[in-house]
Amino acid sequence: MIPVTLAQVVADCNATTAGETPPDVAREQISSLTADTRTVSGGEVFAAIKGARVDGAELAGAALSAGARAVVTSDPSTAVASGADPARVIVVDDVEKAIGALARANLQRARAEGNPDLKVVAVTGSVGKTTVKDLLASLVESRGPVIAPPGSFNNELGLPITVLRTDAGTATLVLEMGADRIGNIDYLTSIAPPDASAVLIVARAHLGEFGGIDNVGRAKSELVTGTREGGAVVLNADDPRVAAMAGLAHGPVLTFSARGEGDVAARNIDVGADGRASFTLVTPDGEADVKLRLVGEHHVANALAAAALAHSLGIPTAQIASTLSAVGAASPHRMDVFEAGAATVIDDSYNANPDSMRAGLAALERLGRGRRKVAVLGEMLELGEASAPEHEAIGKAAAQAGVASLVAVGEEARPLASAAEAEGVDATWVAGPEGALRELDAALAAGDVVLVKGSNGSGVWKVADSLREEKK
Repeated sequence: MIPVTLAQVVADCNATTAGETPPDVAREQISSLTADTRTVSGGEVFAAIKGARVDGAELAGAALSAGARAVVTSDPSTAVASGADPARVIVVDDVEKAIGALARANLQRARAEGNPDLKVVAVTGSVGKTTVKDLLASLVESRGPVIAPPGSFNNELGLPITVLRTDAGTATLVLEMGADRIGNIDYLTSIAPPDASAVLIVARAHLGEFGGIDNVGRAKSELVTGTREGGAVVLNADDPRVAAMAGLAHGPVLTFSARGEGDVAARNIDVGADGRASFTLVTPDGEADVKLRLVGEHHVANALAAAALAHSLGIPTAQIASTLSAVGAASPHRMDVFEAGAATVIDDSYNANPDSMRAGLAALERLGRGRRKVAVLGEMLELGEASAPEHEAIGKAAAQAGVASLVAVGEEARPLASAAEAEGVDATWVAGPEGALRELDAALAAGDVVLVKGSNGSGVWKVADSLREEKK
């Protein structure tokens, strides 16, 4: 964050304070924002967010005592009652919107007063955006200091907090933009309009919230319309819904294709016995060979999207290929392959939808050739009325992938277990991750390859974490 005065924070939030602020307090410098009192070290503005278990306003006094210089809250009475100095209590209608306003102002200052070559690059899509974000963050390191969010910090709170990390030295701000309803990405781009952006794929995720896949596409297209005038837009030529967004762009369009049909394309794709793909990267500037460290053929498309964005920023093809060949999984629970005892585990448990489930099963099929294949598949959440048939389809897909033993986790995964069992798979349904671990303890044998995958809310990542602990 570019340091500003307390008075400027009040102005950025279009706010007031709960008490009269003396001039010397108003001039104090604010250097960062936090929503966690445990991270206060001095000079912060504390965002008093009301959570499910903790009301940040009740911690306002503690935050100031720990060294924070101000508190942003929509509940000044509670904040003052907690011991906060009214002169340091910034009163807003909506704390999350205030954080967004602070982030917007910070980025504007970084562009105007910081690095004139600062580039904001954003990624969205139903599948793959975190992987592309992680790859891109490595690809743009040659430009100078990079700010990128940890994991999937991509919503109305996570994105502005990431943007607030931008300072005068930042060369590239890499952002991931998620959505579970129309308008989400419009709001995020109003905070951080990108200089270059990419839409990866429109898939069957959050169908319950969106009301259909066409609305998913409409939501993702907001990134195209939210890109700055003249900014490059990268689109997946292999997805008709994404390719059709080209007409919405305000600047040059660059396509990518794992089928070899885009401006940035992969040719001669070969997937080894280790599940890792190699290919020839083709860009408008030339060709270079890539050998991915990421497991799964679906990562070819992710690598191409990152490559296309890097190309739009002027990074040479040979450098792009070299970096892609060197970078592994940066975020947890995303196609992380490790040994647990005598078994091999594919941990792709961060999240899931029907398309990513199939990609995970394809990776299991390839990596598990000649070995017994086991799958722990958590429920795919937020599918609405499509939940039962989509889970049934994944149960059948598991059988087709050669899964011998399957544990389905969570209420919505019952049809998955039933469909797999009907196809001849030794399938079991359990209510939660603890039950899945008990089933694995009883069934897992030396030489097995295990896929752990499901929506984050299914908790199957706990299974992967437990297996990883056993490794240690």
